[in-house]
Amino acid sequence: MHVKEPLDIFMSHDWPLGITEYGNWERLLREKPFFTEEVHQRKLGSESAAKLLNKLKPPYWFSAHLHCRFPAIIQHGEDGPTTKFLALDKCLPGRNFLQVIDIPSNPGPYEIQYDEEWLAITRRFNSAFPLTRMPCTIRNEELDIQDDRQWVRSKLNARGAKTFDFVQTAPPYDPSRPVYNPPIAVPCRNPQTESFLQFLELPYLLDSSNPGGVDINVSSSQAAPALDNDDIELPDEVEDDEDDEE
Repeated sequence: MHVKEPLDIFMSHDWPLGITEYGNWERLLREKPFFTEEVHQRKLGSESAAKLLNKLKPPYWFSAHLHCRFPAIIQHGEDGPTTKFLALDKCLPGRNFLQVIDIPSNPGPYEIQYDEEWLAITRRFNSAFPLTRMPCTIRNEELDIQDDRQWVRSKLNARGAKTFDFVQTAPPYDPSRPVYNPPIAVPCRNPQTESFLQFLELPYLLDSSNPGGVDINVSSSQAAPALDNDDIELPDEVEDDEDDEE
């Protein structure tokens, strides 16, 4: 595991294995009784995610996948840090799918930037990107990322750490323009991914097609409206059974 810098937020699809032990698992099983066997046998969740949680110990961890809201608080050792875990429900009416959390940060201005350490890890292990079901084998001498980190640092010093500008990948759905007999879908490469790989001087391994282009011009009137939400804090303690009943 090569991430050494502290992390504030970690996001995963799967829940970490054993996370239910740190929250109100009884209420979870009342809502999702078909989880009962996996919870009692400690099989619900990802073992790999659990290893990352125990190693990285981020203040916040958010997961998806199981289509229900479940908060938990993990205390890492007697005097160690805590991780606030939160999973949310499906994005449907009447479901707990949205929560706004105020996370402390340094004063702005704020700008999304590339992370030197993660770029070095990406560059180092791109050649091990799994393209088959066979597990990849990495030799011990391949685990040192210091040369890659120095290479990335030089590139960032020359270019800057700001991410590449967003470019729309495909046209949005327009209900006023129905499509009859649509053509067979072909791989559509993401311009940000291509720019990112070019910056790191890495080959594109996600498909074997030649990049194609589509007309993606969109007027500002078609952009999605901004949402205005009231702030809801992630609680310092896991709530009682009755707190989030619909």
